[in-house]
Amino acid sequence: MKLNNIIKIIGVFIFLITAVGCDRDDSGTIITIPPGEGNLNLPPLDPQLVEQGKQVFRYDTFGDETFWTDVLQMNQVIESAVSPATALSVGLKVDAAALPEAVVTAIQNGDVDLEDPQTTLTLLQLNAVVGVQGQVSEKEDGSLKLDRVGITCALCHSTVDDSFAPGIGNRLDGWANRDLNPGLIISLSPALDQATKDIYASWGPGIYDPRFNNDGINNPVVIPPAFGLYGLPKAIFTGDGDIEHEPVGPVAYWNRYVAVTQMRGHGYFEDPRLGLVVDNREGDDLVTDKLPALQAYQFSISAPKPPTGSFDMAAAERGKVLFSGKGQCATCHSGPLFTDVIEGGKLHPQSASVAIDKDYVKRSATKLWRVTPLKGIWQHPPYFHDGSAATLADVVERYNLENNLNLSASEKTDLTEYLKSI
Repeated sequence: MKLNNIIKIIGVFIFLITAVGCDRDDSGTIITIPPGEGNLNLPPLDPQLVEQGKQVFRYDTFGDETFWTDVLQMNQVIESAVSPATALSVGLKVDAAALPEAVVTAIQNGDVDLEDPQTTLTLLQLNAVVGVQGQVSEKEDGSLKLDRVGITCALCHSTVDDSFAPGIGNRLDGWANRDLNPGLIISLSPALDQATKDIYASWGPGIYDPRFNNDGINNPVVIPPAFGLYGLPKAIFTGDGDIEHEPVGPVAYWNRYVAVTQMRGHGYFEDPRLGLVVDNREGDDLVTDKLPALQAYQFSISAPKPPTGSFDMAAAERGKVLFSGKGQCATCHSGPLFTDVIEGGKLHPQSASVAIDKDYVKRSATKLWRVTPLKGIWQHPPYFHDGSAATLADVVERYNLENNLNLSASEKTDLTEYLKSI
């Protein structure tokens, strides 16, 4: 990665820490910006860097085949037992744009055996399985063999629009794959003992514990989206990521953490706050140089707008008033990104969460919560870090009860419609 590109990204985040997200009066006091208002005045992203990051996000394994193949032996599992039907059932997605016209026609005509693992290997040859990279060869008898397999960022943080069939369509990068059952997939590894398999298999679709393999505590969270991140000075539920702990930027902190400690790519991660050092380098570093581009691509992905007709506009207008008034939502969900973290990196104590689980924060570096940005919230149920609210109506009801808001039934409906509109 060119030095000037790295310097650009560092400069962006120095700017973010000092200049965005809030106004100050003459005394220096931060004045909260109303929700949905204000301009972060962010510098434009480098298109070339964004395109490089897109390729990293979709296709780069950071060398993690040495873990998924050599340790977990997932290549053998896929080759012997994972048909396209099985893959789709555990939430894996197929990129329709990667399918040649002849393959599309064959699928439409029912000429492709979706129950045969050999078909999965063909899809891997075509680079059509979102977030999975496979090296496929041919045996003497003409059948296919999966020599090596690895995963990319897109496995958990991309889905498809189902335009061809359920689970098959155009990529939607940055959208959390809430259909994916990563724990169940990992539990298929023959290299794990049964107790560990049982823990992984217990998580369910859209749920993952990014700390379990480090601290041994089983307390998974929902897979978050990777859109609408540009302008946030602290990343993830607990705000661990910032430029103080990763000069490239806050999202790059978590990218490094995941690439090294979860995907098991060839790289290095250290955070004294966690007492954690993980070094997977094998005489190389396949992570660090890619962090600026990867983060730039994630910054380029805007939160999706709600579909036309998906909410009641009149009710949403009434809900907007409630959001900043009786509902007390704007107390924390303020500013253009609907989060007060842009006010100097503000975080909140453990007790501030209304989620059922409040213990996850104890495992973090900050031991605090970051207020989640709300743009595009309509897209990714369930809600809260623990997924304990199935719908936005459930979110409103939780706050109504926890904060004694005394919202009427119609007010709760209006507030829910406003959340759908963000």
